[in-house]
Amino acid sequence: MSNCLSVPFETTLHVRDHCLCLAAQRAARALARRFDEALKPVGITSGQFSLLNALNRPEPPTIGAVATLLAMDRTTLTANLKPLERRGMVELTADAKDKRSRRIRLMDAGMAALTAAMPIWVGTHGEIDEAVGGEETTALRAGLRALA
Repeated sequence: MSNCLSVPFETTLHVRDHCLCLAAQRAARALARRFDEALKPVGITSGQFSLLNALNRPEPPTIGAVATLLAMDRTTLTANLKPLERRGMVELTADAKDKRSRRIRLMDAGMAALTAAMPIWVGTHGEIDEAVGGEETTALRAGLRALA
């Protein structure tokens, strides 16, 4: 490797210790692993929990609305829906008012999984809130909302 175009190791350490993006990614992965493990008995991942929760509405939302809520692109959302669709947890249908748009309906199997997962989520979230601290957790949520 050529040394004429290099980044000093001190810069690497500075990025490691100061980069908000890296810190958020590391924290997100750690949280996802913790919730994935907790939700294993229900047979869903933390991402699937978030997706099922986003579908728990009076009317089935459009793919675009859910993608926006979850900060995902539509292609990634569609790929994440496929396993849930195969398991009968969700159903994609054409929008009655706009045939170009699709809506996502939470099916009984999806609601059953969400219902079984909710007490696990509450308990796991309570453990995290307690470990981080009430005021710290409130500030963290506010900061994350501001970034989003």
